[in-house]
Amino acid sequence: MALNVKLSDELVEEARRIAAVEHRSVPKQIEFYFKMALIAEENPDLSFSLIREILKADAEEATEEYSFN
Repeated sequence: MALNVKLSDELVEEARRIAAVEHRSVPKQIEFYFKMALIAEENPDLSFSLIREILKADAEEATEEYSFN
């Protein structure tokens, strides 16, 4: 379900700047940081870098199933 929300101009401009560098849309950049914040709150011992890598890995499609021999 989509919902329109009001955000400050400063937040949107910062998200736009970072989204351009990260090759995301502004809404996707805000979603990404929201997910980062949720994971960080639930796991305060994890670093920003580790959380970012977890989200990247989660977003990647599996190319093939790994089998243990």
